[in-house]
Amino acid sequence: MSERFAGSTAIVTGASRGIGLAIAQRLVDDGARVVITGRKPDALAEAVAELGGEERALGIAGHADDPAHQDEVIATAIETFGSADLLVNNTGINPAYGPLTELDLDAARKIVDVNCIAALSWVQKLHRAWLADHGGSIVNVASVGGLKPAPNIGFYGASKAMLIHLTEELAVELGPDVRVNAVAPAVVKTKFATALYEGREDQVSAAYPLKRLGVPDDIGSVVAFLLSGDAAWLTGQTLVIDGGLTLTGGV
Repeated sequence: MSERFAGSTAIVTGASRGIGLAIAQRLVDDGARVVITGRKPDALAEAVAELGGEERALGIAGHADDPAHQDEVIATAIETFGSADLLVNNTGINPAYGPLTELDLDAARKIVDVNCIAALSWVQKLHRAWLADHGGSIVNVASVGGLKPAPNIGFYGASKAMLIHLTEELAVELGPDVRVNAVAPAVVKTKFATALYEGREDQVSAAYPLKRLGVPDDIGSVVAFLLSGDAAWLTGQTLVIDGGLTLTGGV
């Protein structure tokens, strides 16, 4: 599609499918080489093949909140492709569904560990290994649930609110050489979000002014924009990608 990322290497976490894979695909289409992560080696191998093979992409299996895995991914990106210029913190979990008054607190701690602390750890490690000396760009994948209350996924939303605030703090700390932004999608048709629309997609999408749910490519294109020089004067921002849903008061 373009060569705006020619010579650049991106790390995209949680990218064996869904939004992460769509982001990786758009970056590859725009000339980048990508290192993608996920928990399952077989799914990563399929994703790498879809992205064009090992000349364009590598997959490294592991848990996003494992520091040793983070070190391996960053070192491999630099050793294999010669740089690690771009980071997309896409990994997110939500093992709890229901009211906060019934939330299992161990689940809450895990949500914060993966959705927030791991994202910060990726930034710290990549900054030390590459960005501090060479500059680059970071995008964190948040959620509209981090902007306003969302029934039954309240703690997931709270973790994404924290991620949005971390985005702003990091933008202030890491400028001018590293830009840090976020995206906040509404419901996107992925396996992760199935419980939010399965069996009632027409009903759910009726609340959106654009009358459809999102698809992964809707997010991939915006993330690519934020990572690119086209967004050179944007940092600390959270772009809402929601088909107009928040205009109507919904989440």
